[in-house]
Amino acid sequence: MYKAMRVVVSVILIVVTGGISAQINIWEETDCRKKVEMTPYLADNGCGIAVIVCPGGSYFWHDMKNEGRHVAEWLQANGISAFVLKYRTAGTPAFVLRYRHIFRGIRYPDALNDLRQALKIVRSQAGNTGIDSDKVGAMGFSAGGHLAMSGAALLPKAERPSFVASLYPVVTMTDSCVHKRSRRALLGENRKNNKGLRHLLSLEHHVPADCPPVFLVNCTDDPTVNCHNSELLDSALSLKSIPHKYIQYKSGGHGFGASDTKGTAESRQWKSEFIRWIKTLYK
Repeated sequence: MYKAMRVVVSVILIVVTGGISAQINIWEETDCRKKVEMTPYLADNGCGIAVIVCPGGSYFWHDMKNEGRHVAEWLQANGISAFVLKYRTAGTPAFVLRYRHIFRGIRYPDALNDLRQALKIVRSQAGNTGIDSDKVGAMGFSAGGHLAMSGAALLPKAERPSFVASLYPVVTMTDSCVHKRSRRALLGENRKNNKGLRHLLSLEHHVPADCPPVFLVNCTDDPTVNCHNSELLDSALSLKSIPHKYIQYKSGGHGFGASDTKGTAESRQWKSEFIRWIKTLYK
């Protein structure tokens, strides 16, 4: 682990001094023999806030452009360091061939473990990057929104993100509004009907009393993930009196990320709303 941390420091310092992005394998020199890439976008003269960015893609793939790179560049331009995490997903072959009836493949808790490791690395190197280890949050989109919120709901308190931003997220695995493709990808074909896992990963049932603050956005015209997912999470957060901001737009659909053209003028307001929210959170 020490050698891996030295590698991470070296790469991050290159980013700091060269102003470029370089990928980090978060599991290098660990017992986990997987390659999971994280790309840092460190802010010059930043405010100490950092965000692990989790692109969406139904837990099968990733939207690395609108929900990854564009998000990170926007955060970086606003003085917030970003780390785009290409967490493990089931992959297109698993989607098409359904081979996880026989082989394990990628499934829960692989993506959550990746987020956990990413948070650990960013916090451990906070002193070298101008980041405050108490201000490291997670932002996710669609299935990535489920992953970011899973970090707040399912990880031990000391390892949770400091805050969560969840955009048009998948939330439930049990309600009738479930996004079935994400559920199949996350659980795997041979576990998708497991009632215990479905309940565990239905985040509306697992908001902790000491949950970190949450920024939540969706659109009522979302054709992909039923807007009731976000409503379930908003209700669960309100029931536990968790500090959060919920914005539901009438238009915008799904998958707009930080694009300047996708979605609608209304839904694209989420970016300025988030900046106002985070500044209020860390006055």
